[in-house]
Amino acid sequence: MSEQTTPSKKITVGLILSWMFGVFFVLGGFSGIVSGEPIPGLVMLIMAAVLLPPVTKLVDQKWKFHLSKGMKIVVIIIGFIIFGTTVDTSNVSTTQQNEPPKKEQQATQNENVVNETTTTKQVNEEQPKTETKKQAVNEEKTETIPAEYKSALNKATMYANTMHMSKQGVYDQLVSEYGEKFSTAAAQYAIDNVQADWNANALAKAKTYQDTMNMSPAAIHDQLTSEYGEKFTQAEADYAIQHLND
Repeated sequence: MSEQTTPSKKITVGLILSWMFGVFFVLGGFSGIVSGEPIPGLVMLIMAAVLLPPVTKLVDQKWKFHLSKGMKIVVIIIGFIIFGTTVDTSNVSTTQQNEPPKKEQQATQNENVVNETTTTKQVNEEQPKTETKKQAVNEEKTETIPAEYKSALNKATMYANTMHMSKQGVYDQLVSEYGEKFSTAAAQYAIDNVQADWNANALAKAKTYQDTMNMSPAAIHDQLTSEYGEKFTQAEADYAIQHLND
């Protein structure tokens, strides 16, 4: 009788890699299914079936279907592509579902902080800011006023408050060629900005005419309104006569 010898199986690098990656894909596939990612999990199980020697042997025996090494590599590459695509899509969907509430909550918190900060700043800084703005405006106005205008205003103040002249009288004195010789623009600026009580000026002039020159009220009134006299308005002269004996 002849003895039958069982051929020894060779352990190759390809066999070792098939077992290693096959087991890895099996574990990864079941882990993906359990964690709620069925598509990546199924892809990994398919790649495991292509690599594991017992599975490929069973398929070959029952269905006479055998994949070459090249086809196995192609299947593994396609599997990796599908796996990467499905995992990215799953992560993006999860991120889109989870991020809006966080962003909304963060936006709400930031808005509350901004509102509180703004309210505090408005309460603490509103008055200083207003005063600073007024001061800046006044300084800007002062810097942009020509020197002639300032001089005309100073002269107008002296004539109005020291010599008790009327508004028209002050203006004429400022522009007169025998007087101050200011330009009409400078004189008008001075008249518009001088601080004076024209009624009080008219009354002061009326008392001077009464006490010094002993003039009658009617004559005083005419002198106050005369274009060759004091040049007060009718209303200002009326006020002076009404309060002449106060």
